[in-house]
Amino acid sequence: MATLREELIEMRRRLSGIYDHREREAVILLIFSHVKGWSRVDLIINEGKELSDFTKNELDGIVDRLLLGEPIQYITGNARFHGMDLKVGPGVLIPRPETEELIDWIIDDAGSKEDLEVLDIGTGSGCIAIALARNLPFSNVTAIDFSESAIEQAKENATSLRAKVSFIKTDMYVWCPAPQTLDIIVSNPPYIAPDEKVDMEVRVKDFEPAEALFVEADDPIKPYKRIEAIAARGLKPGGHLYLELNPRYAEDVSSLFKSNVWQDVDLRLDSYGKKRMLRATLS
Repeated sequence: MATLREELIEMRRRLSGIYDHREREAVILLIFSHVKGWSRVDLIINEGKELSDFTKNELDGIVDRLLLGEPIQYITGNARFHGMDLKVGPGVLIPRPETEELIDWIIDDAGSKEDLEVLDIGTGSGCIAIALARNLPFSNVTAIDFSESAIEQAKENATSLRAKVSFIKTDMYVWCPAPQTLDIIVSNPPYIAPDEKVDMEVRVKDFEPAEALFVEADDPIKPYKRIEAIAARGLKPGGHLYLELNPRYAEDVSSLFKSNVWQDVDLRLDSYGKKRMLRATLS
């Protein structure tokens, strides 16, 4: 039987080809948390102990799946996001740190207000809707998605996190909110053009749902055009629309709001200095 120290050496060797040092160590910690419930301290304490054949086989099997490109979040069934543990599976997009920045912007703007009517378009795992329901006092949050598996996953996450969110399975291209009923609309829609796929990591392009990632080559901002129309109808005067963007098309999306219908259109950089977020206010 191998000791934990020997297994860690082997795991680091195998994973060094697909992760940098920091990400590799974070992934290894996630693996041991999933398999053994161990923390970083537990790894240090148990370093000299022998692993059972069962545990070693389980660890090696996870590394095999990672080397094939499968995301660690799908293997463990869990993603950490905005202080929450979300259940995720192959039918939903894995939440990204950039989306946390969008949520923080909304909370900074509206966190002291009460009884807000909020709509999340394309909810996926429910990460945005649930985070806002937990941070905007007495808000009424509605979330829509056309994917049955996404809606079921989002409902499960909302229940486990005790967040009050109303979920609707519907297609945003046919669904409309009641006129002038919403204070906030937020969306992280698909925004990756097909020609960008070649530069993407295998664990994203081959494992995460394509419908949540990619847009049509001939009209890459089509989802934003529809969301703009929904927001122009559904927001109350002075209401806010928040969007996550592909920096490549940030200016094109911003141009959708250059009309008398909208005011105070703001583009915001993410922590990497990319144009990643937009806020627009209905006149």
